[in-house]
Amino acid sequence: ARFWTAGHMLGAASVQVMVGDGEDITTILFSGDLGAGGQDYLPDPTAPAGIDHLVVESTYGDRERRRVDTVERRALLAEELRQAHKAGGPLLMPTFAVGRAQELLLDILAVMEAGDAPKGEIFLDSPLAIEATDVFLERGWNRDTEGNPFTRLRHASNLHYLMKPQESDRLEKLRDWHIILAGSGMCDAGRVRRHLKRLLWRQEATVLITGYQAVGTLGRLLVEGKKLVRIQGEDFRVRARIQSLDVYSAHADAKGLVEWVQARQPIRGDIFLAHGEPASLDGLAGRLEKAGFHPAKLVKPALDQAFDLTQAQAQLVEGGGSRLQPGRAATLDWHNARADVLARLGAQIEDASSDEARLQLLLAVERAMKEAALSQRTAQPTA
Repeated sequence: ARFWTAGHMLGAASVQVMVGDGEDITTILFSGDLGAGGQDYLPDPTAPAGIDHLVVESTYGDRERRRVDTVERRALLAEELRQAHKAGGPLLMPTFAVGRAQELLLDILAVMEAGDAPKGEIFLDSPLAIEATDVFLERGWNRDTEGNPFTRLRHASNLHYLMKPQESDRLEKLRDWHIILAGSGMCDAGRVRRHLKRLLWRQEATVLITGYQAVGTLGRLLVEGKKLVRIQGEDFRVRARIQSLDVYSAHADAKGLVEWVQARQPIRGDIFLAHGEPASLDGLAGRLEKAGFHPAKLVKPALDQAFDLTQAQAQLVEGGGSRLQPGRAATLDWHNARADVLARLGAQIEDASSDEARLQLLLAVERAMKEAALSQRTAQPTA
C-alpha cells in the first residue's frame, strides 16, 4: 500500500493498494474523503495516474459549491456572529472534532481581533477536539506559507478548553454573549446534545451548522426546519435561530471530484462510486459520463455486494442479498418515524383546548392502534 495526500483534513490520505504477485498485480485506489483544494490550511489532494480500479467518494457528487477565499469566508462568518449577538443569546456551533473545530476557532478569533464581530468568550467543549488541537499545534504545518497557522490558538486568552464534564455543566450559568463549539458535527452524539436540550427552546439562542448533515441525523432535521425534535427520549420545541453556513465543508464538490477522477487516467477497470446519498451517486455518475467515462464502467455498489477484480474487469459475485431494500440506504428509518410521531402527538396533546379534548385524542389513537393490530393479524397467512 502507498498513501497519498487527500487534502480533506490533517493527515487524510488516499490509499493505493497493489495486490498480486510478480507481473500479475492489480492496483486499486481508494480516494477516501477528498479535500476541496485551494484551502488555507491544507494541501491540494494528489494521487497516481494509471490504475486498474478506483473507489471514489461522492458526498457532493450532485452539486457545485461556491468557492470563497479567506476574506469572503470570514466575512460570512462575521455576519453570522453579529446576528447571533444581536439576537441576545449564546451561539452554539456543532462541530466535527478534527479539522473543522480548529479552522473555525482560527476564523472566529480573526474576525473578533479585526473588530468585524463582537468579542466574547469561546469554549471548545469536546475532549476529542481538544486532543486533536494539540496535534494541529504540533503538526499543522502549511507548506505554502511555511508556517503553522494554528499556533495562534495557543495564545488566545478568550479561548477555553473544557475537558471535564463538570466544566461543560458550568456553561448553563452563563447569560452573557459567548460561543460554544461542541461535538458531534451532526448533533447525533457527544456534548452538543446536552447544549441543544437547554438552548433549542430559547428564542435568543442561535445554532450555527457548518458541515454536511446526513439523512436521519438531528442536525439534518434542524437544517430542514423541524419545529419539534426528540433528543434522548425527550421532546423539544425549536425556538432558537437555526442557521447554516456551507463554506467550511472540507469535501470536494462535484466539479472537484470529476477533475480528480480525470487526473487518475488511464483507469483500466471500473470506477466504484461510494460514500454518497442516492442523488449524489447519480449526479456524479452523470457528470463522469459527460466527461467521457463509459457508463458500463461506473459502478454504484449496494450494501453486501461483492466483486472479483482483475486488472481490467470487476465481476459481480452472484448470490446473497442486501440487508437494505433498494432505495432505503438514505431514507428515514422507523426509529426516526417513531420519534417524529411521538413528538407530534405530544405537541398536539399539549396544544389541545381542554383535558376532555386531550382524552378524546388519546382514545382516538388507541382505537387506531387496535384497528392496525387487528388488520395486521388478519393479513398474516395461516399455517
